Amino acid sequence: MRAEVKEHAWKQIAEAGASALSLNAIAKQMGVSGPALYRYFAGRDELITELIRDAYRSLADAVHAAAVTGADPAGLAHVLRDWALADPHRYFLIYGTPVPGYHAPEEITGISSEIMADLLTACAALEPDAPATPFAAHLADHRDWAGDHPAPPAALHRALTFWTRLHGVLSLELAGHFTGMAFDPDLLYEAEIDGLRAPRG
Repeated sequence: MRAEVKEHAWKQIAEAGASALSLNAIAKQMGVSGPALYRYFAGRDELITELIRDAYRSLADAVHAAAVTGADPAGLAHVLRDWALADPHRYFLIYGTPVPGYHAPEEITGISSEIMADLLTACAALEPDAPATPFAAHLADHRDWAGDHPAPPAALHRALTFWTRLHGVLSLELAGHFTGMAFDPDLLYEAEIDGLRAPRG
């Protein structure tokens, strides 16, 4: 029953966005009463949490599977894009506009941290002795977001740069902002990756 509820929830998100998610509407589609579904999900926020947890877990597992085979940041970037293109609504649920009135529990942050940890490891291997940029020097004392990962400041900077720039390209592509611009988003993404993994200096 929980799996079926989530299937209907994803359809609702695809049609009207996560902010319009309604357990009562899902119950109607399933031909059951609203209170019947509250035996499985205490409310809308619990359902959203479940969907976000599933999405993050799926991405974290995909990234980690590549990381343990030795994928570099470019390899992880390809995993991210493949995952996002496979289900844009799932991508936007975790990296798009926050759902009004919803606050994810700490356990969700923990799953997302797994993804960053794999990226940090890959970036640290890429440039173990790279010179620190001014922002990297700043990150040496502002690294709470990296947890207890031992990555040096230069790797912290590169990981953040990968994360922000690639999500920027993906978000624009998935939202349709490249439509009509007559260029290949695949090639743009590859160009961004090439620029990001170039040696700093």
